[in-house]
Amino acid sequence: MAESPLAGVALPAGVTEVPFLAQATLRADPGAGLPPGALGVALPPTGGSASAGELTVLSLGPDEWLVLGPPGARIAVAGASVVDVSAQRTTLDLGGPHVRELLAFGCSLDLHPRVFAVGDCAQTTLARCPVIVLRRESGFRILVRASFAAHLAAWLTDAADGLEALPY
Repeated sequence: MAESPLAGVALPAGVTEVPFLAQATLRADPGAGLPPGALGVALPPTGGSASAGELTVLSLGPDEWLVLGPPGARIAVAGASVVDVSAQRTTLDLGGPHVRELLAFGCSLDLHPRVFAVGDCAQTTLARCPVIVLRRESGFRILVRASFAAHLAAWLTDAADGLEALPY
């Protein structure tokens, strides 16, 4: 049976692991487009995301996307190269009134809503860990490699403790 890379790891308030999401890297010629209905959701432009039903597609570059689905989903797309990378990362959902400030402790991106709007995504580093950040209505979704997950969880806990000491 699969075990989360964060099994037994305490997470700070406002941070929830969403383990075992289906994840597939999709590579395709953006000029050629995919056959209609091939994925069920249009491919978003670089830096964006799109969702339909249980699938979310994150644009990682001009010809690369990450498709997220429910645990166990099989992601296949005619006319594209698709590689299952589900075991590569785990997912953390972060929310709360000071989530941007928390992330600012370890991420160089400007996450203000006027710059990084709902649906925007980016590859960056957080606490020196390579991550993918997705802005959601309820906060942020962070996809982190399994081998960095425990380090990032510990960093988030320490940063959250530091945030509580601030005068706001």
